[in-house]
Amino acid sequence: MTLTKQIAWDDTILPFQLDAADVRGRVARLDGVLDRILAQHNYPPQVEDLVAEAVLLTAMIGQTIKLRWKLSLQIHGTGPVRMIATDYYAPQAEGEVGRLRAWASYDEAALKPGAAFAQLGEGYFTVLLDQGDGGQPYQGITPLTGGALASCAETYFAQSEQLPTQFALAYGRSQLPGQPEHWRAGGVMLQHMPKASPYAVDPQEAVPSGMPKLLEATDLLSDGDSENWNRVSLHLETVEDLELVGPQVQPTELLVRLFHEEAPRVFDSQPVQFGCSCSAQKVRDSLSIYPPEEIATMTTEKGTLTADCQFCGAHYEFDPATLGIGADGPARAADKR
Repeated sequence: MTLTKQIAWDDTILPFQLDAADVRGRVARLDGVLDRILAQHNYPPQVEDLVAEAVLLTAMIGQTIKLRWKLSLQIHGTGPVRMIATDYYAPQAEGEVGRLRAWASYDEAALKPGAAFAQLGEGYFTVLLDQGDGGQPYQGITPLTGGALASCAETYFAQSEQLPTQFALAYGRSQLPGQPEHWRAGGVMLQHMPKASPYAVDPQEAVPSGMPKLLEATDLLSDGDSENWNRVSLHLETVEDLELVGPQVQPTELLVRLFHEEAPRVFDSQPVQFGCSCSAQKVRDSLSIYPPEEIATMTTEKGTLTADCQFCGAHYEFDPATLGIGADGPARAADKR
């Protein structure tokens, strides 16, 4: 595929490779997907920013997984924002659409003025990979660090995958002439091609604080690789927010502008859309583990048990009898969307 090929770049992830630098990456553009995710909730601005950043990271990281797999990010904090959860569902078959969803838990009364990342406090950034039936689940954890979720992701890849990684992200509300305001997000992810090599630095090496040393990109590269990586990283640092989010600059044009000397080569783009995997049966299965006395406390005066999906807002109602209390009865599920 050539760089001059026209693509429909909204809600897509474009994989690419810089042949002259031994670097691969992704360009993501999220428009309707992010609008749909954030429209499910009335988040305060700081929470919206964190969710937008997490969704953008999930899209770019998730595009690397195999068909039918699921990649999730879970960010746990001790601050007003307690948790952010995102999922990327890989396509079921080649040429199909990937799906994204996200949700946040927070204490609005405890939110403080200042940067969005500060609302998380201390905590952990977790990457989870579900390989489907018969596959072994994977989980990688790194502390919240660096002042941004993108920094946490970079640390995760250096620490857990030994892959030098760099992100450039931009997101926010945008309005084109004659159109309503809506969310747009864009980003570039760079990653040095993996090599079969041991840690450049012992991850258990202590730093003055007594905590294990967190690896950085420079810890993982030889002299020759470092020169290539530093050069490409400097190119990426010149990118502007409007170039990242578009809508006037196509991803292919952005790659030429940033990396024309690095022999950029692009591959087929991956379309993404909002998608949730909740269902009445999954909710029923999760409720079935509760003891009868707890089910009884969750039952309304009308004799129904209700549950809402935190990701998409779907509303489900059940007859408690079908969950082990009383006579058998049919389950009812109602989607309020």
